[in-house]
Amino acid sequence: MLKIKNLQAYYGESIILKNIDLNVQEGRIVCLLGRNGVGKSTFLKSIMGMVCTPHGSICLENKELINEPTYTRARSGIGYVPQGRDIFPQMTVAENLRLGLEINNGIGKISPKIYELFPVLKEMLTRKGGNLSGGQQQQLAIARALVSHPKLLILDEPTEGIQPSIIQDIGKVILLLKKEGYTILIVEQYLEFILNIADDYYVMDKGEIIAQGLVSKMDKEEIQHKIAI
Repeated sequence: MLKIKNLQAYYGESIILKNIDLNVQEGRIVCLLGRNGVGKSTFLKSIMGMVCTPHGSICLENKELINEPTYTRARSGIGYVPQGRDIFPQMTVAENLRLGLEINNGIGKISPKIYELFPVLKEMLTRKGGNLSGGQQQQLAIARALVSHPKLLILDEPTEGIQPSIIQDIGKVILLLKKEGYTILIVEQYLEFILNIADDYYVMDKGEIIAQGLVSKMDKEEIQHKIAI
């Protein structure tokens, strides 16, 4: 579904990503692992057109996106949940969710399935986003991305700053989404979380992919060493 080839990304004159190749097959969960500061979030921002990518290819279902603006990439079917969640604290949960419809020019309705996946949100529709816990905000951010029914869901550090019980809930939701046919790309540092949900993994260091493979055949100790802080 998503094919990245020879991707380079820059901040100013500094190269951050160096000829990245990465594939996400339809219906699979792919994880990009790595320490802080190695370029993982920059990679996701590159997919979304938020940083300078003068060289390489980003194809979604054989459609080249490398020169397309962010809104076109989103409308092509990419749902993106950034690190830090970026929900609107002064807006209610319901208002935050409705923003997910803006990808389709505000057309459509929020599926009841959203509240089946995240029942806590149904109880808090009138509560402001800033009054939610970190875990609840993360659930809201994922739900907002799902409102537009994306072909590809991208999650940047979904477990960051989240209590263990909510991490388990998010993991269950991700597996349910896979059963429903969603394709998911996750950036993560929490290896135990990935072992329970992902099909394929890549490891990044200093802007380069240094390892990849099937999670089922992963050498856990070796990968943990590569991503240890």
